Amino acid sequence: MKKRNIRLFAAFATATALAAPAALADLVVPNFSYRTGPYAANGAPYADGFNDYFTLLNERDGGVGGQKIAVPECETSYNTEKGVECYESLKGQNPVVIAPVSTGIAYQLIPKVSADKIPMYTPGFGRTSAQDGRVFEWVFNAPTNYWDGASIAIKYLLDEHGGDLNGKNIALLYHNSAFGKEPIRTLQELSKKHGFKLTEIPVDPGSSQEQKSQWLQIRREKPDHVILYGWGVMNPAAIQEAANTRYPLDQMIGIWWSGTEVDVMAAGAGANGYKAMAFHGSGRDYPLYDDLKTHVFDKGLASQGGPHIGTVLYSRGMHSAMVTAEAIRKAQELAGTDAVTAAQVRDGFEALDISDERLAELGLSGFSPAIKTSCEDHGGSGMALVQQWDASAKTWNPITDFYEPDNDVVDALIRADSEAFAKENNITLRCD
Repeated sequence: MKKRNIRLFAAFATATALAAPAALADLVVPNFSYRTGPYAANGAPYADGFNDYFTLLNERDGGVGGQKIAVPECETSYNTEKGVECYESLKGQNPVVIAPVSTGIAYQLIPKVSADKIPMYTPGFGRTSAQDGRVFEWVFNAPTNYWDGASIAIKYLLDEHGGDLNGKNIALLYHNSAFGKEPIRTLQELSKKHGFKLTEIPVDPGSSQEQKSQWLQIRREKPDHVILYGWGVMNPAAIQEAANTRYPLDQMIGIWWSGTEVDVMAAGAGANGYKAMAFHGSGRDYPLYDDLKTHVFDKGLASQGGPHIGTVLYSRGMHSAMVTAEAIRKAQELAGTDAVTAAQVRDGFEALDISDERLAELGLSGFSPAIKTSCEDHGGSGMALVQQWDASAKTWNPITDFYEPDNDVVDALIRADSEAFAKENNITLRCD
């Protein structure tokens, strides 16, 4: 009994430390961070960008609509169980939105946020079919999703091969998790449509750094292209193995979670030419950074001292915060009050209209595609571009404009999956 009480006290103390109450703020937007564990190198810059954007709004504008934003961090270590614990410990603070930054956590939280009536935002990750607002009332994944990404990779490769992939061999090297498995069905359908052979090659999370057998298979089968759906240490290991086996790096294309500085730096010159998708820009060449410098960086308020400013994942965290802030702003407009509730912020997410003109007003002109959502569509345009790594300049360079996904394929898959989920869970379709 004594040992049991000690364990219970330790668990309570951990949860309390992870989710300290928000202070001196009006609206709570938690940061589900992972600065520890095997994915810390990826999680830290994302969390910093998320924090710094809200710090800017608080310092420059007094928050959103006069409401200060509290951003309590809860450390998940990219662990699904810990992520659920974070949610349970944070929901007592009445957060107006949840953004778990993990597909595994997002899947587990869908029924919880739906029951608790808290909107969940999963940009570029999570359950793809949550785009269907008829079924997933409380989940939003604009501006794009994993199935969009898979179809955009194929669209790009079609352009590379004059519009014909018939007889080509395309390998999917994927993280053997909910995240990595997301594009499989889409790529299977696209292989039927375009006549290419799809080779599926999983990499177990526990052995992400050891990919000898996978790259022996790639070396043996000589696929025309490799699509990489990796995360954390899996990505630099894959890029290094490609360089070691002399697989042409410009024939590899990663999803946006496989297209960061962390993924390529370790391989040095060997990573030159590697390609990946992105749904936003990176770097500091945006007017917003003038305000960040004045109101955040120069005041010593940059998250963790600012080691990741301008990187791809810092920019992604900033993009997520920007969209969330705009949803809050829209909610305030619709509700006629600044002190909005989670349910009202859900309405804001469902009526988003972040136009190119609005992005320019925010100091982010050209940073990302416009976002427009509706009752039926919680996913936006689905657009992404392809960027390429220049190892000598240590920078990502966009090499395409933003592509639209193959909506004929993706929309049908989303509708089938979401309607099956609705039937299994006795959910009545909305938006009629």
